[in-house]
Amino acid sequence: MYGRKFAEKGTRLSRISDLNLASKPFRNRLLPYLAAAALLLAAGLLGIVCLVKLKQNSDTNKILAAHIEAANTEISRLKGEGEKVRQQLTPEQRMVLSAAHRLVANKAFGWSKLFADLEAVMPGSVSASRISVQHIYTDSAKVRAELELGVISRDYAGVQQMIQNMQNSGLFLAELRGQDLQKTDLSVYTQYTLRVVYSPGYSYAAPQTPDIAQNNSGGGE
Repeated sequence: MYGRKFAEKGTRLSRISDLNLASKPFRNRLLPYLAAAALLLAAGLLGIVCLVKLKQNSDTNKILAAHIEAANTEISRLKGEGEKVRQQLTPEQRMVLSAAHRLVANKAFGWSKLFADLEAVMPGSVSASRISVQHIYTDSAKVRAELELGVISRDYAGVQQMIQNMQNSGLFLAELRGQDLQKTDLSVYTQYTLRVVYSPGYSYAAPQTPDIAQNNSGGGE
């Protein structure tokens, strides 16, 4: 009887011992190692991907640099050949070439608009006597023309007003270069020479001053 009780008690103690975790501490060390190995593997793969990207970028930069260098070399070669051809041209041929370039620029130049813009800024006491185109070029994709403009007027105030109108219009930059007094049997007037830079556009044209516009009109009377 007592033996049976002792046996049952021993079985219970054995079960309690099995449930007591403190008696058998956690000794599964494989899982941390596996986790660390997985992290190292992921870091290694990420590093390999970064190295591959860097290598691709480096190769791309080298290819682009080679293309740029080849393009610069070709541009230098073409410039050299162009300069050689230009040196072989006679002065007459150079003039023809320059005229051809100006003709190409003239296609984008509106002569009718130039005359209309000049008329808008020119007072009634001033008349244009001649227009000479010195140079036509493009500046920031905008056509500009350097002109030598000759005007005649009986009074200098009208010419001053015309220059002021030009400056205010946003289309012209004008400066007086010279003046020459002209006398005829019927009248006395002065011919003025101006250097003008004309920029075609849609800028505001300054209105003419009424008192100057009502003066006697200039002209070769």
